[in-house]
Amino acid sequence: MLLKEYRICMPLTVEEYQIGQLYMISKHSHEQSDRGEGVEVVQNEPYEDPTHGQGQFTEKRVYLNSKLPSWARAVVPKIFYVTEKAWNYYPYTITGENCSFLPKFSIHIETKYEDNKGCNDNIFDNELKEQEREVCFIDIAYDEIPDRYYKESEDLRYFKSEKTSRGMLQEGWRDTQDPIMCSYKLVTVKFEVWGLQTRVEQFVHKVVRDVLLLGHRQAFAWVDEWIDMTMDEVREFERAIQEATNQKIGMFPPSISISEKPLSSCALTGPASAPSTPMCTDAPESLSVPKDRPRKKSAPETLTLPDPTPSGVPQSSTLTPLPVSNHLESSTPTSSNSDLAEMGEQ
Repeated sequence: MLLKEYRICMPLTVEEYQIGQLYMISKHSHEQSDRGEGVEVVQNEPYEDPTHGQGQFTEKRVYLNSKLPSWARAVVPKIFYVTEKAWNYYPYTITGENCSFLPKFSIHIETKYEDNKGCNDNIFDNELKEQEREVCFIDIAYDEIPDRYYKESEDLRYFKSEKTSRGMLQEGWRDTQDPIMCSYKLVTVKFEVWGLQTRVEQFVHKVVRDVLLLGHRQAFAWVDEWIDMTMDEVREFERAIQEATNQKIGMFPPSISISEKPLSSCALTGPASAPSTPMCTDAPESLSVPKDRPRKKSAPETLTLPDPTPSGVPQSSTLTPLPVSNHLESSTPTSSNSDLAEMGEQ
């Protein structure tokens, strides 16, 4: 198990970011999704917890095989996704992620938001009485971001919001910015497989850090798009973009509703080891037989039989071909090919 606490400051208030977070997650998921890969929303419903009160429950499937490094793809099947379940009791959220075929792999994230510059060292004390963790500050303006994610319009060193007049964050901006808030994220990664545990857990934390950096950068870079939204408006945006994202990755979109009636706390319980099933009714391409592949025959098209001969006639008589009826050919089975054994981001 590898435990780290990430602290990400933003030039916003906690109240503002409640809208910005929902907007950013929906738009970011849509941008990062493509045919066959991306974020599929399975469920998004109100949820009431006896301890934390009323919140929102979301279940997603994140398909990301092509985004894995080559050494990871070598042990991952082509049909691969991570199931993400999130309970949002803003300003406190819980997120859990599990792999579709590795029961010993999990990511657990607890998040708390406060209006400060990341100076609260005791925010997770109750959860960390006997656990050590590394504290990592993420600077949304000056930390290096992977080249494939960089956009000039989202470079916060040069971006300035027209509606809030905040921006063009300079070195040391966290000490002078007002307003300022911080996302405190306690991230636990477990991969209990001998020989791979350390390497995988370190890699997953690197991916988590990149996703957190990108998501928080975008949340502020898009501030002029969401700052005037109400909660009802952002929920409607969320619903529409989720359906569009499900269609974009090629899944049959499930019924996504944001109902007024909260789910009971027992409605979402179940064994943690229960496997998830992809929401696609068509067989994957890896299991289909190419249409242009020649049909394999299990018997010859003609069959030769000896002519009946009178007794006393030598057995070396000429053999004549006897045509086989068409129904034999049409019932000849074809072979199938499966390449499932092929080895392969607030």
